[in-house]
Amino acid sequence: QVQLVESGGGLVQAGGSLRLSCAASGRTFSSYHMGWFRQSPVKEREFVATITWSGSSTRYADSVKGRFTISRDNAKNMVYLQMNSLKHEDTAVYYCAGDARWASAVYATDYKYWGQGTQVTVSS
Repeated sequence: QVQLVESGGGLVQAGGSLRLSCAASGRTFSSYHMGWFRQSPVKEREFVATITWSGSSTRYADSVKGRFTISRDNAKNMVYLQMNSLKHEDTAVYYCAGDARWASAVYATDYKYWGQGTQVTVSS
């Protein structure tokens, strides 16, 4: 069983930055494609970014492209989401997701493991 624990959320002003972290348990983490999703009270859970097991390939939602960067450190069993130029509409609970069925997976149903989420609030 794999456990995912997110951290790094908080309150930030529009235009600011946050870095989310996801700590994963399990010795097979380095073989998993990983992703970030987000959900707000007015939207369904939506894809944000994904990274292949090796970190060689990434994919982003159009709404965050150029502002967010996903990365990973397999030696530390960590996945990160660097969020810059934050906008009010980025406000949501952000979830780390693991073990996607295939690379560049963008649907929540493609991922097997989920964290509990971390709240990001961007004030306008």
